[in-house]
Amino acid sequence: MNNGFRNEKPIGVFDSGLGGLTALSELRRLMPNEDIVYFGDSARIPYGTKSPSVIKKFALQDTRFLLSKGVKAILVACGTVSSNCLNEVYEEAGVSVVGVIEAAAKRAAEIAKGGNGLVAVLGTNATVNSGAFEKALNGFGISEVISVACPMFVPLVENWHPSVDDGATNAIVSEYLLPIAAKKPSAVILGCTHYPLLEEVIKKYLPESVLISSGAVAAEELKALVSKLSIENSNGGATEFYTSGGAEMFVKNAGRFLKDMKVEAAEQVDIERFE
Repeated sequence: MNNGFRNEKPIGVFDSGLGGLTALSELRRLMPNEDIVYFGDSARIPYGTKSPSVIKKFALQDTRFLLSKGVKAILVACGTVSSNCLNEVYEEAGVSVVGVIEAAAKRAAEIAKGGNGLVAVLGTNATVNSGAFEKALNGFGISEVISVACPMFVPLVENWHPSVDDGATNAIVSEYLLPIAAKKPSAVILGCTHYPLLEEVIKKYLPESVLISSGAVAAEELKALVSKLSIENSNGGATEFYTSGGAEMFVKNAGRFLKDMKVEAAEQVDIERFE
């Protein structure tokens, strides 16, 4: 089946800020010929401390913005949205939507079954409170799940330059992870797309665990879905960046999240218009 013009439409990606760029980086590697539109809601970050109703409002506005760009599919590169209102995003979008929960849970379950059966989930307050990862893991046959809310991780990544030797970074990460380190979970889901930037220091405290980037495995899922629907683009490759915050600051900080890719420009969006 050839969907003609539909194939040439872009893929949309949104997140609460810069974190979704880790998923975009993997998506770009996997799908080099696709056009991609990225929106980071930096003016309203973090989502993880907001109420479910506010998270839904923000998610639907983000979705409407991407739809205004004519996207053919959407990657919700935000663990908070994926765990709280993915169905609502799907109903609003009318196009294929992929979140970061199911694929990460499936990968973690496969690893845990070959290990001690224990999975740890690191996420925002809203993600952990939703229980979405636990439900998905239970569905894949995993009953032992430790969920840890890490509310300081997102602001740490967005506003700092975390490194394995940085004292402040280690103080924050160790506070969350030392209580579970002795249990040595086989798999640890990085349930927010900001968290891969802390991977090196997280590994320091959980050296025997396999870390799973929820954004990276979601990118793999989206690639498989686009292929299944036969809507691949063979003539694209452009990426457009939009943010609700300051465009200059977005461009300045984006490079920390992207591999082998430079952001030349971004456009600021009044996201509140997309009611």
